[in-house]
Amino acid sequence: MEQTRYQVRFDWAAAGAHAIGADADVIVWVDALPESGSELDLSTLPQGPAVVFTDLSSAHAVAQWVIDLQVKLAKRILIAVVAAGSTRNGQLRVTTEDLLAAGAVIDQLAALGLDATSPEAAAAEAAYRGLARATSHLLTAVTTTATTAPEPEQLKVNTALTAADVRVVRA
Repeated sequence: MEQTRYQVRFDWAAAGAHAIGADADVIVWVDALPESGSELDLSTLPQGPAVVFTDLSSAHAVAQWVIDLQVKLAKRILIAVVAAGSTRNGQLRVTTEDLLAAGAVIDQLAALGLDATSPEAAAAEAAYRGLARATSHLLTAVTTTATTAPEPEQLKVNTALTAADVRVVRA
C-alpha cells in the first residue's frame, strides 16, 4: 500500500486505486469530462471501499458526503481520490481536467478540515488552487474537448449541490 500515512491520498486510474485504495474507506473516482461509453467498471477497483463519482461541479458535494461518512462511522476515515485519466494507444493518459477536478475535491476536503494529505494529493490540490480562476477556460481548451465542448455546469464547482446529490456507485 502506498501513501498509508495519509488520510487523503491521490493517484491515477484503476492501478492507482489499488495502490492507494485497498485499505481506504472510500474511493472518490474523478472524471471531469467523462467520455461517452467510458463507464466506471467497479470490477477494476478494490472491492472493500465505498465508491463515489465526481466531476468538477460536484467536488464540494462529494467532500461533504465524505465528511458525513466520517461522522456516521465515528472514526477517522481514509480517502483515496483517484483521477480517471484517459487512454492513448492502450496506455494511461494523465489529463489536465481530471487533475484539476481531483485537486478541487482535495481542496474542498481541506476546507472542511481533512488536511492530512499525501504529497501527491497536496500537489493536485496546489494545481487546482493555483489555476482555480482559469479552470473554466482550461476545461474548454484541453485536448479532450477538441471535439466535444463541455456543458457550462461542468466548468466550475457548484456549491449549491449537497451530499444528497452525490452519485454513490458502491455504498
